[in-house]
Amino acid sequence: MSPSTPLLRGVNLTEIESLALSSQLNMADGHARQELTKAQRSIVDELPDLFAKAAAQPVDDLEREAHRAYLHLLHQHSYPTRPGGVLTCYSSSVAMEILARSLVPAGGGPVALVHPTFDNIPDLLRGNGLRLLPVEEDVLHEGSVSAAVPEGVRCLFITTPNNPTGRVLAEQRLAAIAAECAARDVVLALDTSFRGFDTRSHYDHYAVLRDSGCRWVVIEDTGKLWATLDLKVGLLASSDHVGLPLAKIHSDILLGVSPFVLVLVTRFAEDAAAGGLADLHRFIADNRALVRATLADVPDLAFPDGDARVSVERVDLGERRCLDVWTRLRQSGIYVLPCSQFHWADPARGDHSLRIALARVPGALEAAVRALRAVLLRP
Repeated sequence: MSPSTPLLRGVNLTEIESLALSSQLNMADGHARQELTKAQRSIVDELPDLFAKAAAQPVDDLEREAHRAYLHLLHQHSYPTRPGGVLTCYSSSVAMEILARSLVPAGGGPVALVHPTFDNIPDLLRGNGLRLLPVEEDVLHEGSVSAAVPEGVRCLFITTPNNPTGRVLAEQRLAAIAAECAARDVVLALDTSFRGFDTRSHYDHYAVLRDSGCRWVVIEDTGKLWATLDLKVGLLASSDHVGLPLAKIHSDILLGVSPFVLVLVTRFAEDAAAGGLADLHRFIADNRALVRATLADVPDLAFPDGDARVSVERVDLGERRCLDVWTRLRQSGIYVLPCSQFHWADPARGDHSLRIALARVPGALEAAVRALRAVLLRP
């Protein structure tokens, strides 16, 4: 057993990320920590006016504006506009907690969950007493539709684009899976928190889900795109006939989010629609290229997600153990994520890979990756 193994046994990814928050070379969490663009800095200069707008305008109007600006930015034009159709939360994790609680009284079989994925999703589901059944990514994307929706499950939960792999569920595949869920009365839940980074996921998911007739829930997240110091919202959208007490549980947890944050989200979404989103895509692509070029000559190393566009990059370490590499990097104040915890049903499958966050200042990212290269080349 590696001497570093006990250090992170039983520790979740968010706990690991929290260790890095004060580091100048924090490449661990997937939050946006790059510099603001010139246009985004001008929005920050507007903060007094935005605060006044938030104080003066009805919250319902601000909420509708934020939903419209953000979801239309990502081509989600068919999202539900009925009262309660989209519930606004502090974060996507709060939305996930609401969904998990709502599934508890539904009874029945386990929740089928994509494998691998970020471990707070299985943790929140299990924390509410739900049994989980892993569904491998290849099965979801390429296997038979009946295998993608296992017999006896009450809910199928898919992260698309997935974290950490970046895989996107194609429109035709979503339609087929949603139709299968409708036929079996299975709730289909999607976490689309990384949708903004990948135009392949900008088809109208809500139209596909509506047309399928299935019961569905979608979690959205503004917090991955813009470096707004974690001023963000999570959205919890659902079908008319979802049959889950989402609104009641939402009211148990919060009254509402800050109207100031709603105004801020609207302005950043407007800037993104005016060209800022395309700029962000180029920025992430350049940082990904930087990582791959810096590590290109390291023996026995690979990038398993060659077509990924999300703001994280997995690195396959070959025979090296991720916890050993993580420990050596931490000694120098550099933080990435070991991938064991992403494989929530079989952690050993992630023991030889790391995840690097790309939404960072390029100079800091390059310094961290050069340090990683030095560790990997060390005898």
